[in-house]
Amino acid sequence: MTSSAAAPVAPAVLEALARYDTPTICNAMEIVAPDRRLIGYTTKPLVCPFPDLPPMVGYARTATIRSVVKSGISVEEQAQRRTDYYEYVGTGHGPRIVVIQDIDGPDIGYGAFWGEVQSNVHKALGCLGVITDGSIRDIPQWAPGFQALAGSVGPSHAWVHAESFGGQVRVAGMTVRSDDLIHSDRHGAIVIPHDIAASLPEAAELCARRETPILEIARSADFSLAKLKDALKRSAEIH
Repeated sequence: MTSSAAAPVAPAVLEALARYDTPTICNAMEIVAPDRRLIGYTTKPLVCPFPDLPPMVGYARTATIRSVVKSGISVEEQAQRRTDYYEYVGTGHGPRIVVIQDIDGPDIGYGAFWGEVQSNVHKALGCLGVITDGSIRDIPQWAPGFQALAGSVGPSHAWVHAESFGGQVRVAGMTVRSDDLIHSDRHGAIVIPHDIAASLPEAAELCARRETPILEIARSADFSLAKLKDALKRSAEIH
């Protein structure tokens, strides 16, 4: 098991980050850390069955799963692994977001690790939601308020089991390590380096100020190309 071992971000910063949607955080990241424009966020579409839930901000708990083959360990070892996994998920900096990679290759999503039971258990353990390229099920019975972004929705769990937890995973193009800070909503997710988290709310506000003159003229009944050019100029001058 590995961990990024970074110090937790102040709760006030987490609360501030949660006021913005994930695209806005991505915009802010382009200002604060332009070297990360091509890394650190999901690049493939994920299903979000609860699009009206607010953004979630929390620390990653990582795992890998398989479902097309049986676990190769004994029943006793499986029970112990399950207990160890829940202990890992339920401890550490909070709140937490579970990030699970399905490693079944071409059969990714064959069986669902997530449904009524796991969503309720993980919510009780202090998690805000799950981000996975695997499948989910039991949508009507899902834990209320527990967010989900998944590769697909399916009916069966097949032979699904956790292969490992606590290590580095890659989900929908986003590489995540245990304890990474994650911001996520219906659009996808992004990893926020701990050392720049506090700078992002201010950068997000700057983005909004720069967009305001452009949006105002675009939505105006008096729109014209000349006015758009002027708005673009005024936007570029905002710092």
